[in-house]
Amino acid sequence: MHLLRLCAVTLAAFALACVATAQPTAATGAAPVPTLVAGDATAAPVFELDGALQAIRQSTIAAQVPGNVLALAVKAGDRVRAGQPIARIDERDVQAALARTDAGVAQADAELRNARVAAERTRELRAQGFVSQAAQDTADTQLKAAQAGLRQAEAARTQAALARGFAAVASPFDAVVLATHVEPGDLAAPGRPLATVYVPGQLRAVVQVPASRSAAARAASRVEVQLPDGRWIEPANRVELPGADPVSQTVEWRFDLPTAVAAPLLPGAAVRVRFTGLAQGQAAGTRARLVVPASAVLRRGELTAVYAAAGASWQLRSVRLGARQGDAVEIVAGLKAGERIALDPVRAGLLGAVPQ
Repeated sequence: MHLLRLCAVTLAAFALACVATAQPTAATGAAPVPTLVAGDATAAPVFELDGALQAIRQSTIAAQVPGNVLALAVKAGDRVRAGQPIARIDERDVQAALARTDAGVAQADAELRNARVAAERTRELRAQGFVSQAAQDTADTQLKAAQAGLRQAEAARTQAALARGFAAVASPFDAVVLATHVEPGDLAAPGRPLATVYVPGQLRAVVQVPASRSAAARAASRVEVQLPDGRWIEPANRVELPGADPVSQTVEWRFDLPTAVAAPLLPGAAVRVRFTGLAQGQAAGTRARLVVPASAVLRRGELTAVYAAAGASWQLRSVRLGARQGDAVEIVAGLKAGERIALDPVRAGLLGAVPQ
């Protein structure tokens, strides 16, 4: 009840403000205001959903070795080239591991030389009949084991050298730094994100379509994306992911933007996606859509209203707007089909104004 009273007071104040601003013109006499029967305007079935821009090629660079972050070479917004350093991690631990594997390679090499000499000596003694065949087989087996041990030590050294290279984190491609996730002195661990980079100019609009509307979205003959600057453009490509989220019961749709349009835009910006040209009954529900010209709607701050004819006078009616298509806008609540509204709400607010 309190909420209804508050809405009534707000609407009354809204009406008084409109009348007050119109009083100087009323002195000259207000002409009859043309009207329109709500619902006469038509529009193709349509529904709109909110979405966001996402980089088509984006990578979160993570640490692959543990250690303190010694230096962070970039900040958000920087442009980097492929191979350019992003961060440097303390490499003393991996350097020690590399030295340990170097020693392991030297030890395995010495063992191999010893096993080779022993195998050759045993082979000579066997030819002279001083040792058995079993002794020669044992020497040959030890030689093969020493050879395998050397290969294993060399592989461990290669792995240690590779890990040492991970201490210097570099950009995988030419990109822009979207965000950094650590500061110098932080402890990096394998898998911890260090920075996120993306390729500029390659963006897509991503929208979560309710599973109940997936069929309607597929049937849409036209899809448009409203950019942050208000422009509506057609995407270069659209893709529906083959699965629904089990919690939200939505299906992700992706709309690639033309490169010329996407160049100045940034990931994360809010967009709106409009599906039009749907078959009857496939729009947002099966209810009839009440559409009026956008110019017939009066806007004052957060309030939207129309002037509805009430006999020989006007009644200010608060309305809730839905999807907009061109010069028409849908009225979701506050007005019924068949009611007459003022085509010019400013003139309808003048004192003495009457419906035509």
